Order: sequence, then C-alpha cells, then structure tokens
Amino acid sequence: MEFWMIISKLILIGYLAVIYIQSPVFNIPWIVFSFLVYLCINIVIYLVKNAWIKNIIHFLSIVLIILSYHKVQPLFILLLPLTICEFIVHFIERKFIMFLLVIMPMVWLRNTITLEYGIVAALCYVIYTVLLEYTTRLQQQEDQLDHIRKEMQKLSKSLNENNEYFRQSEYTFKLEERNRLAQVFHDKIGHAMTGALIQMEASKRLMESDTAKAQELLQNAINISKMGIENIRITLKNLKPPTEQMGINRLKLLVDDFSSNHAIRTPFVYKGNIEIIKPIQWKIIQENVTEALTNALKYSEATVISIEIQVLNTMIRIEVKDNGKGIEKIKKGIGIIGMEERSAAINGKIIVDGSDGFSVTMLLPIQ
Repeated sequence: MEFWMIISKLILIGYLAVIYIQSPVFNIPWIVFSFLVYLCINIVIYLVKNAWIKNIIHFLSIVLIILSYHKVQPLFILLLPLTICEFIVHFIERKFIMFLLVIMPMVWLRNTITLEYGIVAALCYVIYTVLLEYTTRLQQQEDQLDHIRKEMQKLSKSLNENNEYFRQSEYTFKLEERNRLAQVFHDKIGHAMTGALIQMEASKRLMESDTAKAQELLQNAINISKMGIENIRITLKNLKPPTEQMGINRLKLLVDDFSSNHAIRTPFVYKGNIEIIKPIQWKIIQENVTEALTNALKYSEATVISIEIQVLNTMIRIEVKDNGKGIEKIKKGIGIIGMEERSAAINGKIIVDGSDGFSVTMLLPIQ
C-alpha cells in the first residue's frame, strides 16, 4: 500500500514539474523549496510507525499544500487529494463521505484549476480505494494463513502427543501383559513344578528303604506334573486369539493403513460366518487384496476402493472394486497372474472385470 502511494505521489510531482518547466514561472526557488519540504514530510510519514504521529504529519502536509497553493503556485493543490485520503481513512470508514471530503476543495478553488483538480481528485480517490481494498483483502488472507498455520501447529502438536500416548499405552500394555503372564506361570505352574520336584526328591531317598512309599511319592509327582502341563495348555489356549479374529483384524489393519497413506476412501464390509475361513485362506485373501489395492492405486485413478467378503454356503467370495476409469480389454500382468496362481493353489479362481471401474473377485471353496 505505502509503495503504491509513494509511486502515485511521485507521478503527481513529475506531472507538476513538467507543467512548471513548460510554462513561464518566476518563483522557481520557492517552488523547489516547497517540493523539497513536501518530499521530506512524506518520507517521514512512511518512516514513522506511531499512528498519532503519522496523523499529525499528514495534517502538516495538508497545511503545506494549502499554503503553497495560496503563496507559491496554485497547481500545488493537486497534491491534496491523496493526502486527504491518507489522513481521513483513520477516522472515516464510509467511502462516500471520503469522496465528498476529497472533492470539497473544488468549492473554493480558482476557476482555472477546478476541472483539473476534479479529475485528479477522482483518479486519486479511485486509486486509493482500490489499493485500500486490495490491501484489506491481502491482510485478511494473511490473517487467515496465520490462523491456519497456528491451527496446523496445534493439530501437529496434538497428533504428536496422541502418537506418543499411543506408543506409551502400547508399551505399558505389553509390560502389564508380561507381568500377568509371569504371575500366571508362577502361581499355577511354578508351584506345581516345585511340588513335583519335592515329591521326586523324597521318592529318590526312599527308593531303597521304603519302595512302596517311594512309588507313591513318584506317582504324586507324575500327577502334579500332568496338572502343571494341563495348566500350561489351558493358559496358552486362552492367550491365543481365534484364527478368524487374527485374519479379519490383519485385513482391517491393511485396509486402514492403505486408506490413510493414500487418501483414498476404502470401505470394508464382511458378511456370513467368517469363523470357517482357514489360516491358509486368510493368507491368500490378504496377499490378493494387497495386490488388487496396489494395482488400483497405480492404474485406476479411483477415489473409492471397496472391499467385501461374503461367506456363502459353498464358497467364500471376496471382491475388490474401484470407481476408476476401468479398461475395455484386460491384459493380465504379473499381478493378476500371481493372484490366479495363489487362488488356484487352494482350488479357487479369480474373475476380473473392467467394464464399470475395475473389480477383482476371488472365489474360494469352503474346505
């Protein structure tokens, strides 16, 4: 804003200088002195930061222009419109009133320069209001950018804190789980093994002197050991998650990671009794879904990639479908051939369709 105001004032000063050079003027020293004083005042205006001091200097500039108009050269009044705009903008927000104040000096000007002043005043008002509007919008955009930057910093900080919280929570959970397992093995299995060891030591000592008692103690140790082994089996069985739970959760994790990393919406639904899907089938499903997602990302230009698993009466149907550009003639590459080979290994098959987007359908028999 200040740069363009300086340019505008220099243009006006240049215009006045050309007029003075082309017309006979007798008080050149006073004209030059007035120009220099005007330039000095306006330089100070743009160097000072305090608003009140700026207003005082603007007022002095207006006084200088009016005195120069009366005492030095009437054309000095052409410098007045821009100065009035800069001065009153801090007090008056309505543009119509600003325009009236800018053209008001025409009432008491000499008739010889009234028209010229009116033209200059109108141009100066238009230039100033356009610059003011532009500067205001630019400032609003900068304020919005600052606000967005602050919000992004807050979100980034919050995200980092949440990630750190999740990492700490995961670590704490693992420690708690290790502590629980240690306590379970100590309470249920450690005591049993210790008791069995004591029984066997006692049996060893009585082996020669009291064979019957030694055999009884040895049998007790065997029974205690069996109980301990059974406790180990039960504990491990309770710890191990069901196969279908591991399979579906791994697939969900894969889909969520893909969606977040590539900003593509990836709805995932499953229907039917997924408990009958076996580990080898889950492995092939995950590998084929990964391949289908990778191909869709490379070639489809899709915004949505849906994944659906249906467990039917005799087969498992898995479909990966996108809303991309599709393809009329499908040429099987290494990816599709790999999916077909993996599916054929468990008597399944792959169906691809590029007519409406692109879809890969796996049909796996229920074994």
